[in-house]
Amino acid sequence: MDVYTLLKIVWAGLLCVLLIGLGLFVGMDMGVGTLLRFVGKTDGERRAALNMIGPHWDGNQVWFILGGGAIFAAFPTLYATSFSVFYVVMILLLFSMILRPVAFEYRSKATASAWRESWDWAFLISGFLPMFVYGAAFGNVLEGVGFHFDWMGQYYQDSSFWSYLINPFAILCGLMSVALSIFQGGVMLMMRGEDPVYTRAKKCAQWGAIIAAVLFIIGGVWVRALSGFVLDSGDPGMPSNPMTGQHVTREVGAWMHNYAVHPILWIFPLIGVVSMFVGAALVAKDSPHVAWWFGALSWIGTIGAVGASMFPFFMPSTTNPDQSMTIWNSCSSEYTLICMLIVALIFVPIILWYTSWCYYLMGGKVKAPAITDSHNY
Repeated sequence: MDVYTLLKIVWAGLLCVLLIGLGLFVGMDMGVGTLLRFVGKTDGERRAALNMIGPHWDGNQVWFILGGGAIFAAFPTLYATSFSVFYVVMILLLFSMILRPVAFEYRSKATASAWRESWDWAFLISGFLPMFVYGAAFGNVLEGVGFHFDWMGQYYQDSSFWSYLINPFAILCGLMSVALSIFQGGVMLMMRGEDPVYTRAKKCAQWGAIIAAVLFIIGGVWVRALSGFVLDSGDPGMPSNPMTGQHVTREVGAWMHNYAVHPILWIFPLIGVVSMFVGAALVAKDSPHVAWWFGALSWIGTIGAVGASMFPFFMPSTTNPDQSMTIWNSCSSEYTLICMLIVALIFVPIILWYTSWCYYLMGGKVKAPAITDSHNY
């Protein structure tokens, strides 16, 4: 294996790590926002819930930037094509991501109940929608996306908003993502909250984990019946040009081929589904701190299972399979990947250390009476 091919594989792995971090940390905050109106029945309880993620939510959004930045730097062809294909989805995501910090900033600027109720709805929308879009995006790439290039390299899209977002399999994946975020958010509220928020969050976290596990199993069975993609020929060291150099065919059940060839890959879906059920059991036994780590394993298993199924595909094309985006044909140059790898090896551990330090430093229970006279959130 040459250096360029190895770098492509390494960066595909790093992208998976960033996507897991995004689902885990951003999903946790989004889960709290989705649950806000259900775990908090009074204004004080809702303010307490918001203050539990108040010191961390903006820092956690770094994972969005890291994920997008990694795709832009390491896989520019994939970045340009995917952001064009999912343009409407990106606008929805951007809208919800703008709505969220505004809600944090303005919710407690006025005491009128109608004012605060409106912003609480904004938290629900800006918590549910991004995680639904995140999961639906995985569903869409598993099904394949309608795009192709002409002889000049001009991009064309052959699928509508409704076909690539609002379809049964994408909805299932989106709801599973929301369920996992609810589990993670509920566990966070248990770790930092007290009754009655604690008890309500406990019920939500349990159901979130169970529903996510059930949807994950249904999705796994569904994937076996999907028309997947097979890379019949293609050079791993090929240049970043999706128009030439590879031949791809479609085949029902193709996404299970990698598991048949490498049975060790079954570890990912196994970790995913077991972690969800164990997480639900730990929540029932009032062990939220341990359950949080099983939530992390759930994201590892889920993203890992998708990556194992699709390797080496990133975004397959339904209209011209030969132009599908793969790890091999959508990467940056070898020099760029080397430079970015050095940057990643320096800064990703720093981000992980700093995030852990922040959670350690600003941990502990948040009590509603303690924030009654505060102007925060």
